[in-house]
Parts: sequence; structure tokens; C-alpha cells
Amino acid sequence: IYVSELGSILTGYKYPMSQEDMKPLLPAGLEDKADVLFGNLEELYRFHGEVFLQDLENCISTTELVALCFTHRRESFYRLYSYYCQNNPRSERLRASLGDNTFFVTCQRKLGHKLPLAAYLLKPVQRITKYQLLLKDLLHYSEGQKWCGELQEALDCMLVVLKCVNDSMHQIAITGYWGELSELGELLMQGSFSVSPESKKDRLRDLRLKPMQRHIFLYQKALLFCKKSAAHNKATYHFKRILKMSQVGLTETV
Repeated sequence: IYVSELGSILTGYKYPMSQEDMKPLLPAGLEDKADVLFGNLEELYRFHGEVFLQDLENCISTTELVALCFTHRRESFYRLYSYYCQNNPRSERLRASLGDNTFFVTCQRKLGHKLPLAAYLLKPVQRITKYQLLLKDLLHYSEGQKWCGELQEALDCMLVVLKCVNDSMHQIAITGYWGELSELGELLMQGSFSVSPESKKDRLRDLRLKPMQRHIFLYQKALLFCKKSAAHNKATYHFKRILKMSQVGLTETV
């Protein structure tokens, strides 16, 4: 089902973007933006349809071999899903900016999908969560078996990818930042921290103000400081400040 769902996104949304009869419906903001909206979805589709599905079908009756399917393909999983998740915030911003336009609505109707495109673009993100839950269950019910090591290794691989998924979900909730997050490089870490900024007044420059709670996103090229707020059980991170890594120093205090 998962493979067919990925295929339906490509045949029902991506490919029609270049079809002559659909071009008049294409919103201006979507022109030449297929790579942003869909990321590497086509590569994910080929991997699952031509490689991983075949692996699973060849060893579905043996738990040890199922675990080996994940460990043997872990580099592909990490590379493909990490890229998709890193691109996910850009994709979601683009999709949200276009709204329920005529092109999307027409594609959805032709496919017979009950859910809009946004729900289908989340399928790869949801899939990784399901994989790690499956591996946890297999590990739980295989306690004491000789293949537990392979299962644990496969689970560890999926947990690394899942962290990337979770990080991407937090990035989607960033508001007020004027630039492109993708230009800041890979997201290395994110979390809430107490931040003690210096006063801007010269006479108080060496004094510390009351620590503030900030949600920090550490990228390869910069630190993003955001203020977290929650409304209707949905977290939002309001951009406050950016520090380029070239401007960051480390002072050890004993």
C-alpha cells in the first residue's frame, strides 16, 4: 500500500505539472518548484518499490532476515529519509502558501483521494515511525534469540532517522524567519535551553539578565533562537535571533 501511495503522488500530482492539459491550472508559485514540493519522493518510491520491498518479500518468514533487510539498507534509509525530512519544512511552506488551488483540487479529484496532498506528503514521515515500532515489537518478542543483535542494530538505525523526522516537524513550526532554513545547512540539534543574554547598555554590559527560555535550533552554519508558544496543543516557534557559527565563540567558566 505504501509503495502504491507514493506512486499515486507522483503520477497524480508531480507528473501532471508538466502535462500540457494541466499547465493552465498550475499556480504561478508552483512553476519550476517540483523539487521543493516533492523533495526526493521519486527516489524513495524507486527504493521501496524496486529494492526494499523485494528484500522483505524474500525473507518475510524469518525474523533474523527481516532485521538484516533494515541493517543492509540502513545507509539508503538514512540518506533518503534524512533528505526528505530536511526538505519537509520547505515543502510544507510552499504547499501552505498555495492553499487549496484548482490544480491540487483537480489532481485530488482525478485520483479519487479522500485526503488532500498534505496528508500524502506526510506518508514517508509516518512510515519511519511505523518501522521503529515494528522493530521494537520484534525485539520484545525475540528476547534471548540469537538475532537480537541484528534487531537492535536495525532499531538503532531507524531511531536515528526518526530523530531527523522529529527535528523536521519542529522546523515546520518556526515562524517569522525571513530566510531559507535549507541555506543554514543540516539541522544538528534542537531543544529548549535557558539563555542569559547580555544587556545592551554599556554600564551593565558585564551583568547578566534573568535567563530566558528559548528553543534553539543548531544548524551547520547558524544558531536560531526562537520563543516557544503553544496554542490548541500545537507548538509554534517564533524567531527571535540568529547567530552565524562564524560569530560564535566558547568561553570556559570554572
